[in-house]
Parts: sequence; structure tokens; C-alpha cells
Amino acid sequence: MNQFFDALGQDWVDAAQRRGAAINKPALDSGVAMELLELARVAAHTQERRFAPLTCYMAGVAAERLRTAGADVDERAIAEFIQEVRQKLEREIPGL
Repeated sequence: MNQFFDALGQDWVDAAQRRGAAINKPALDSGVAMELLELARVAAHTQERRFAPLTCYMAGVAAERLRTAGADVDERAIAEFIQEVRQKLEREIPGL
């Protein structure tokens, strides 16, 4: 996506290696990034601001569990998965 996230992906690989695990370098798809930013915005406005990063963390965990469960999903499908939950949260708060 950009140099910061490219380097951050390598940092996760390096940290995993120090723990004896080999992982693929995580990458951030632009569509998924936009949905995560929107999710963070909604979380910050519907709950406490500090919930925004935790909400995005949960989205990442849920997306990985969706993949692990055998769902045939690409990055676009993950963005739609996140969007579905974000839109539900938005509907719960009138005027948002």
C-alpha cells in the first residue's frame, strides 16, 4: 500500500521469526484499508474513541477466522465482510 505498511509487514515477519515462527509478510489491501478506517471512525463515534483500534483488531481476527473456516475469500470479500459489520453499527446510531 505504501512504504510504511510495507516496512511494518516486514517487522511482523521479523518478530514472528524471533519467536520461532515463519509467517507470510502481511500486506494491506487498499480496499480493506478504507473499510478499516471507516470502521474505526464509526467505532470512535458510537463508543469511546479508544475502542477504534480494538474494533479494527477484532475485524482482522474475524477476517482471518473466516479464511481459516474455509471460506473462499479474496481481499475484496474481506472488505465487504468488514463493510457489512460497519454498516450494521452505523444503522444502530441514528444521525451518524
